[in-house]
Amino acid sequence: MSGISHQPFAPTVTELRAGGDRIRRHRHDEHQLVYVSTGVLAVSTAGGRWVASAERAVWLPAGTWHEHRFYGASAFHAVGFDVDSAPLADREPTVIAVSPLLRELLVACTDETLSAPEVRRIRAVLRDQLRRTRQEPIMLPAAEDPRLAEACAIVASDLATPHPLAALASRVGAGERTLSRLFRDEFGMTYPQWRTRLRVFEAMILLAGGTPVTETAHRCGWATTSSFIDTFQRTMGRTPGAYRA
Repeated sequence: MSGISHQPFAPTVTELRAGGDRIRRHRHDEHQLVYVSTGVLAVSTAGGRWVASAERAVWLPAGTWHEHRFYGASAFHAVGFDVDSAPLADREPTVIAVSPLLRELLVACTDETLSAPEVRRIRAVLRDQLRRTRQEPIMLPAAEDPRLAEACAIVASDLATPHPLAALASRVGAGERTLSRLFRDEFGMTYPQWRTRLRVFEAMILLAGGTPVTETAHRCGWATTSSFIDTFQRTMGRTPGAYRA
């Protein structure tokens, strides 16, 4: 998969990937659901970034150009779906919650040792579960305005340093109110909300690579480890320590 820019069919596969591995920008003529039962997968498109983990999978509609990067040793599972029988109606990439049952179905569906009748039965249950699963708006949108894009890059390059909105606006040549409006208009969230989401994303990646919780909190800009644990647990549904384990 790594060196292919276009595939008529979205493959259904299981692959073991090392931290740092990449799958170059490509697209499929079919829908695909991507998931990692271990490790963390960052999925990038023209519209933003999504993160797949043991609790979340990313739905990629047919024709979506995307690329992958793996963090930590990862077990990668991809399931392709014909364009005429999609279990999800979304026309944009989205993150879905992965229940214990859905996890086992995704892993089993990509097991190459199963017979065709077994795979068909598993896929039937998988489709039912996907239609019932909840979606989670966990993504980092890509900025269109160059001032907003520059501001995002500044913050992302040094999460450990606070960047007040006024100072950030001055650096990118915009007024504070203008930059605040750009965050709301393009991302649908305030600057503090976006920065928190960015820090959680980066924390997921660091934890997947084995970085200790306290160091992760410091590198992602939290003043205390306890505040990091609280924010991460509210966002991800479990503590950083449990996530890292």
